[in-house]
Amino acid sequence: MTYMTSEQLAEKLNYTTRYVRNILTHEVFVEGRHYIRPFGRRRILYLWENIETDMFEDAVPDIPMANGEKCHG
Repeated sequence: MTYMTSEQLAEKLNYTTRYVRNILTHEVFVEGRHYIRPFGRRRILYLWENIETDMFEDAVPDIPMANGEKCHG
């Protein structure tokens, strides 16, 4: 696992640090999956591998087919 601060994550994603802290952390990321609070404190560490896999997972839409299945095209 690669742990990153909000500054490091903002640089890697090309967002501002403020946007990562205020928007992504509260609306997109899930605590325990995308970020943790070590020792129950205020500091937040982001888990890069989980964020990266979820970014690419949502990038390719599923196409519904007539038989009810989905094509991962």
